Amino acid sequence: MCSYNVVNGVYASENPLYLTDILRGEWGFEGFVVSDWGAVNNRVEGLKAGLELEMPTSGGFTDQEIVEAVKKGELDEAIVDEAARRILNIVDKYYSHKDETAVFDRDVDHAKARKIAGDSMVLLKNNGILPLSKESKVAFIGEFSKKPRFQGGGSSHINAHKIDNALNIALEAGFDVEFAKGYDTIADKVDEALIAEACEVAKKAEVAVIFAGLPDFYESEGYDRTHMALPKNQDVLIQRVSEAQPNVVVVLHNGSPVEMPWVGDVKGILEAYLSGQAVGGACVDILYGDVNPSGKLAESFPIRLEDNPSYLFYLGEKDVVEYREGIFVGYRYYDKKAMDVLFPFGHGLSYTSFEYSNLQLDKSSMEDTDVLTVSFDVTNTGDVFGKEAVQVYVTPSDAGQAIRPIRELKGFDKVDLKPGEKATLTFTLDKRAFAYFNTDINDWLVESGNYGIQIGASSRDIRLEGSVNVTSTVQIKQEFHFNSTLGDLLANEKAKTVIEPYLQALNELFSGGEAESDIESSAITDEMKLAMIKDLPIRNLISFSSGKVTKEQLLGMLNQINALQ
Repeated sequence: MCSYNVVNGVYASENPLYLTDILRGEWGFEGFVVSDWGAVNNRVEGLKAGLELEMPTSGGFTDQEIVEAVKKGELDEAIVDEAARRILNIVDKYYSHKDETAVFDRDVDHAKARKIAGDSMVLLKNNGILPLSKESKVAFIGEFSKKPRFQGGGSSHINAHKIDNALNIALEAGFDVEFAKGYDTIADKVDEALIAEACEVAKKAEVAVIFAGLPDFYESEGYDRTHMALPKNQDVLIQRVSEAQPNVVVVLHNGSPVEMPWVGDVKGILEAYLSGQAVGGACVDILYGDVNPSGKLAESFPIRLEDNPSYLFYLGEKDVVEYREGIFVGYRYYDKKAMDVLFPFGHGLSYTSFEYSNLQLDKSSMEDTDVLTVSFDVTNTGDVFGKEAVQVYVTPSDAGQAIRPIRELKGFDKVDLKPGEKATLTFTLDKRAFAYFNTDINDWLVESGNYGIQIGASSRDIRLEGSVNVTSTVQIKQEFHFNSTLGDLLANEKAKTVIEPYLQALNELFSGGEAESDIESSAITDEMKLAMIKDLPIRNLISFSSGKVTKEQLLGMLNQINALQ
């Protein structure tokens, strides 16, 4: 499916670079391309670029444009034939693989959905309150405990076979649970009567579990949220119940991160996300310890909306959006800025504990055409069965000049372990694990240098570290000119030998020449001199050297340097 955007001046729906050259040529895609709903700007140009199917239908209007373009000779009929063939090929595959005897067992599928949801939920916080004792008196507070938000809005809505809710599942299991509504999901209005009732129910219980999250009208496709807050009636409810009952667990039903002004006032937080029709049963499984939580965050939770890297520039101006954050999205931004977050990328707690050990790299140095094998051990050091999602990060070369994140995720795996059990995990890292996309060569490039290998339980919880020296096999010919900086030349070994003799004049200028007073001399440190020299365009050698370096000499030096590259 192609997007709506204009990328570098060309609509995605009519861009042959993406729809044909990369998608089909480089990636080998054999299906057909459909437009996102309403994303077609020009049907004929889209067809030429590799867009087969427009959605929604135009009622034949743009089909007629195709016919007219063929008649006028503006569109090769062979392109239309190829588009039709690609669509019919998928239709044929559907019918040739259709199993007429297939029967859906929706109850079996529901049980699978419950298991998958339990494996996916993320335990964000646990001050020893979870799992709950099955004999405890527990308050289930919040309308989502009876009517959970289990799916997204808009076109993602489906008709579920059946929907579990946590309250009924807990009562059917015989747990001692009392319900209080707490808030209304129809309107964001603080209802003092509902809150007072919830506080009374919470006081009578040993633990209060508040089911909170974002109602449908807070998030859906087709529009962006303007804030990261829960409905005010829920935030007030959580705060007030926490004051009435010290043992509070919050279960969140939401499709995206939320601010948590009460995070320090509750003892446990379970992120259920939008977990599907069996969400209620999965929540109860985790709350009461029948399932050990093992999900990890696939996103960072910032403390507040303003911390987001796109905050200053999104939604852009008029019809132009600049993605100024570049590669610094999510954890790459927060880690580079050393910024506090609510919960980091990859974070997720368990009812057991895991020890990471014995990191092994099969080589200490390699070329970028080689493959690095990384292995390490993970041991369940707790008392119960658990699953751990381990993450492998690469820290870019310390000698590289490209702007890179602090660390980049390059692999992950989930391992199942009984108490005391140990497993050895193995990953392979090839060229792409160390490369960045270089726009000068329009390809992935590895810079020579030392790369760190980090094994973590999250991007902020690195357990093991090693390093490997990688040598690039790709040599990029550099072209230096009058506006190249002296620092750029000094960083190039071949250029450095040529440029150094010309620096004497600059060294004299910054080391107490006639233009510099005693006060100025004492105020300029060696580090400052070096920084000033490195940032100068080499054309400044002419004026700054008071004629000791001529333009002709400089041009000759540049020709000599470029010939060496």
